[in-house]
Amino acid sequence: MTGRVRIASTQMAAAPSCLSTLAMRCTAVCAALVLAACSTTPTAPPIERLPGAQQSQALPASENGNEVAIYALSLIDTGYRFGGKNPSAGLDCSGMVSYIFGQAANYRINGSAADIARQGRQIDPSQLRAGDLVFFNTMNKPFSHVGIYLGDGRFVHAPSTNGKVHITRMDNPYFSRRFEMARTYFN
Repeated sequence: MTGRVRIASTQMAAAPSCLSTLAMRCTAVCAALVLAACSTTPTAPPIERLPGAQQSQALPASENGNEVAIYALSLIDTGYRFGGKNPSAGLDCSGMVSYIFGQAANYRINGSAADIARQGRQIDPSQLRAGDLVFFNTMNKPFSHVGIYLGDGRFVHAPSTNGKVHITRMDNPYFSRRFEMARTYFN
């Protein structure tokens, strides 16, 4: 009986050191993988430019344009509501633009997306800067949707289909085919 206990206790004593070695090896492998992952640069697919837009360096945004873009990001995941004009009740695309321009830049813009499209100054899509507005024909009606350009080929908008304010790429097949115009409201 004593021999069996001694053998069992010898095996038990060996098990923790085996587990300890295995744990150390796993930790070393995990650390190596983490470090390797940190040293590689993620690659995103290139952003295709809108039809007719020339390749150009990103233009610096105006101070108000930056404020508008940053404020727009703070409303990501806000719920959609047709006719909505504030985040607590929900926002539609034009209500989102009106609210953000008022809060971030103290700039008053009112009306539907089509009404907003008559304000500001039209610009070439290659001249888009953060805070500029992008307009789309999404309902077989000119200027039926509007979003705020963020830079890097992306815009934030309040589409009814997703039900929440979110970011979309300008080269998204749905929106690139429906793009109509870009407008700026700041110098």
